[in-house]
Amino acid sequence: MSSPTPRNDWPQAIVLHKLSRVLELTYADGMQYRLPYELMRVYSPSAEVRGHGPGQETLQTGKRQVVIDSVAQVGNYAIQPHFSDGHDTGIFTWEYLHFLGINQETLWADYLVRLEKAGADRDTPQPSVSSQTHHCASH
Repeated sequence: MSSPTPRNDWPQAIVLHKLSRVLELTYADGMQYRLPYELMRVYSPSAEVRGHGPGQETLQTGKRQVVIDSVAQVGNYAIQPHFSDGHDTGIFTWEYLHFLGINQETLWADYLVRLEKAGADRDTPQPSVSSQTHHCASH
């Protein structure tokens, strides 16, 4: 699922659509991505979601209604969304946002398969942290 033409340029516009729960990115060349908040939340590049290595990922559930409350710019290379469920540690680089945009259909299908295998769905509440095994000594 790698992008054939990675983007490192800044979007010319970033719009949060609250009702449709979509982050819209528009580039100078006319390219546009509409990333569902739920997709961004379940594929957050944070250690909380990805873990610290292969096999340490945590399946995110119950994120269908999540919204992005605000977005902070991180240097000249990324944004950091603050989600309504309290998640705010994912830093989305321009390159990663492009990856999500160009691969969102495949990523979405993979997410639905992983939910099904786990016996969960998009509305299944996320297990509490205390009920999950956590092996990270850094937080």
